[in-house]
Amino acid sequence: MSVLSVENLNIRFRQDGRLIHAVKNVSFSVGKGETVALVGESGSGKSVTALSTVALLPDAAQVDGSITYTGTQMVGAPEPALRRIRGNDISFIFQEPMTSLNPLHTIERQLGESLSLHQGLTGAAARSRILELLTKVGIRDAETRLSAYPHQLSGGQRQRVMIAMALANGPDLLIADEPTTALDVTIQAQILDLLADLKAREGLSLLFITHDLGIVRRIADRVCVMKDGEIVEQGPAAEIFAHPQHPYTQKLLAAEPKGRAEPLAPGAPEVVRADHLRVWFPIQTGLLRRVTGHVKAVNDASLSVRAGETLGVVGESGSGKTTLALALLRLINSEGKIAFQGREIADLTGGAMRDLRRDMQIVFQDPFGSLSPRMTVEEIIAEGLGVHGVEPGRNRRDMVAEIMGEVGLDPAAMGRYPHEFSGGQRQRIAIARAMILRPKLVVLDEPTSALDMTVQVQIVDLLRDLQRKWGLAYIFISHDLRVVRALSHKVIVMKNGDVVEAGAAQAVFDAPQSDYTRTLMKAAFGADV
Repeated sequence: MSVLSVENLNIRFRQDGRLIHAVKNVSFSVGKGETVALVGESGSGKSVTALSTVALLPDAAQVDGSITYTGTQMVGAPEPALRRIRGNDISFIFQEPMTSLNPLHTIERQLGESLSLHQGLTGAAARSRILELLTKVGIRDAETRLSAYPHQLSGGQRQRVMIAMALANGPDLLIADEPTTALDVTIQAQILDLLADLKAREGLSLLFITHDLGIVRRIADRVCVMKDGEIVEQGPAAEIFAHPQHPYTQKLLAAEPKGRAEPLAPGAPEVVRADHLRVWFPIQTGLLRRVTGHVKAVNDASLSVRAGETLGVVGESGSGKTTLALALLRLINSEGKIAFQGREIADLTGGAMRDLRRDMQIVFQDPFGSLSPRMTVEEIIAEGLGVHGVEPGRNRRDMVAEIMGEVGLDPAAMGRYPHEFSGGQRQRIAIARAMILRPKLVVLDEPTSALDMTVQVQIVDLLRDLQRKWGLAYIFISHDLRVVRALSHKVIVMKNGDVVEAGAAQAVFDAPQSDYTRTLMKAAFGADV
């Protein structure tokens, strides 16, 4: 028997006076105790389809077709009936718990709100149920977490709280919309194991929305592949992975960063070196703000990167990866030696340091957040030229057009704004902004983590091409070990500010020495380690 049945679903949105057909004739079902994965790239219609199941789409949406939950028609159902089902029989887990949880309320209050609304539980009864839920989802010392606010929890803990909220009222169907995309590989593995365990113990049905086929392979019973609002292929997971029929499915399955870093040129010069680098942030307490301790973000890190070489920096959130990179770029204070192109820079200040900035650039994780929405692409890419000066005899607009062509963007689009581009195109804009200055060192801070798998492959290939052409030194920060393996010559593994392992990429991936590195590899590659 189907818990959820969707037949000939069509969803249209009115935009700028015209109708946009977002979902087209979609049909699928989720059986009792079954996990069905909706797979596809951003904009394929996955989340819109999921939100339509309990009528959570905006009023502007036009929904046609049939959606039934255990025989109850959801399309056009009265609001009171929908409210009884939402959060009670069908629960949602969203991608980013930090934006889904109220930052002003404690964990106890947010969980208690759902229990009060749907079950009438308050006081000691509600508190007991909350502790039970938090324990069930693997929150240690649950009682000490009741008064915590979302910002006081780690990403994995916040996602566990979201799962606890979803389970609070004993739903039959759990809809998880990209619930692990922003998480480290080890936390991701824990969340997937937790969902599998809860599904087995609670008899849940699961509709799992993702663009990560590695996750789908691990948890799904059946797969529905979406493209441009349509399901182009569906069937048992094993069959889809073994014998994909549709070209788009084949393209998705092939979309994994492949290959290895190219050998370095003999005698490649050293671009950056750090010896015994340390970054400790003081903890100040009391009225007089006395230093009572330190947050030890980076402890005794040493590294070197040569021209044309990529150093991969891996580890969980909070391990010190980004802090290390910011210290190397002299964007935060640190102790220890830093040499850039043979010149000691740890003590440089003001104009002396500013002169070197042109040669060291950074590309951030979220291209939308790092691009000004009020500037055109031309203005964004050329911004560094205004600071460091245009090369003599060169026209600024010509330089922007040239670098846009190099990163695979149409120069004719330089008058457009960031919101008019896809996620992958925005990341290319961010890369172009860094590369127009022809730097010697580029820090890439999680540049592919927010992108679809096919776009990830394109960005990895682009970075390889630019490195080959200009002899760039990369420091590549990521928790996606598949991308790191494809790009890096050397790897350092960080945990709690310490470098726990370092060496040639192939050696670290093929024969990790530390227990922590082995844990990371198992979480990322499973039996492939």
